[in-house]
Amino acid sequence: MNISYSPEEEKFRALVRAFLAEAMPKLGKTSRREFESKDDYLAWHRLLYKQGWVAPHWPVQYGGTGWNVTQRYIFNEESARVDAPALLPFGLAMVAPVIYTYGNEEQKKKFLPGILSGDDWWCQGYSEPGAGSDLASLKTKAMRDGDHYIVNGQKTWTTLAQFADWIFCLVRTDPAAKQQEGITFLLIDMKTPGITVKPIIVLDGAHEVNEVFFDNVKVPVENRVGEENKGWTYAKFLLVNERSGIAGVARSKKAIERLKEIGRAEMLDGKPLIDTDEFARKIAETEIDLAALEYTELRTLAQESKGQMAGPESSILKIKGTEIQQRITELTVEAIGYYAYPYDRFFGDNEYAPGPDYAVGQAGRYFNMRKVSIFGGSNEIQRGIIAKAVLGL
Repeated sequence: MNISYSPEEEKFRALVRAFLAEAMPKLGKTSRREFESKDDYLAWHRLLYKQGWVAPHWPVQYGGTGWNVTQRYIFNEESARVDAPALLPFGLAMVAPVIYTYGNEEQKKKFLPGILSGDDWWCQGYSEPGAGSDLASLKTKAMRDGDHYIVNGQKTWTTLAQFADWIFCLVRTDPAAKQQEGITFLLIDMKTPGITVKPIIVLDGAHEVNEVFFDNVKVPVENRVGEENKGWTYAKFLLVNERSGIAGVARSKKAIERLKEIGRAEMLDGKPLIDTDEFARKIAETEIDLAALEYTELRTLAQESKGQMAGPESSILKIKGTEIQQRITELTVEAIGYYAYPYDRFFGDNEYAPGPDYAVGQAGRYFNMRKVSIFGGSNEIQRGIIAKAVLGL
């Protein structure tokens, strides 16, 4: 595989670097753990929107950049290199592609501009208390009543729903049909009477996820994407996009660089930890796996550039990407030792965190990363997809 860059691509990289060098200082915060308000999350979104770069993967007619897959890859690489905040995926990367692919013209005109600008914040209404990895077993019901659906049920693990203006939901519209055949894809205004959002405080002390309850919520039929009872088709399309994005190759490469810096700073038996055989072996194994994942991602992008949609490849990217992310946080905690264990500002009342600066928050990051092998379809489910679609089992 040829992974060298042309002079034009290197010129594009220089353009991206120049923008990032100017834009990043305008942000007061970069770590997601520091974000407390809606404006914190949207600051980077708005800077990219002003630049015209907020949705590189969108078609140009809806606000995309027109970049090819290599340019998008370079942009992601350079953004990770400077620790630029990750954009929230729910509007830009998840529901928007469903709308511009399967929605009608009125829906495109109504929803896409607000997603692009950041004026409309979206959350995802998929998981339920009894329907996580087995998403098709969802119970939230939507009964047709004239030109509305009446929605009743509960969604859970709804990320940042406390800030959301809209939620895209999978609901059951035909209880008598087979599980996947009775589901509909609805777009629901979070200000609609009957919606209640309750916080779930996660292990690192953050209010990141929520429960969302629907009590006789009226949703206009015009907010249904595509056909009634065909929502599973749109849901699978969305999940392919989500799983591919979870791989996080560029950010894992940056995380390994930070891990090496920690390994050089931490000492064991009078020498830097990174020079010990055992720790050096663990880093090398992780880097080798990440290099293999990067080549897989590049092959997938090459196929995409030819108009081929990702299929089982997205499951491979999701499995290996999340396993590598978790391994890096594990090695980071292992390298720092007991100074990595205290929580940061969420618990306790110490004025200063113990240990070196790079130890702050590492326990929280470790715990928070336990989720990545579960959301987007658990890794066990992804292995089942690969067994069926690739191996024919």
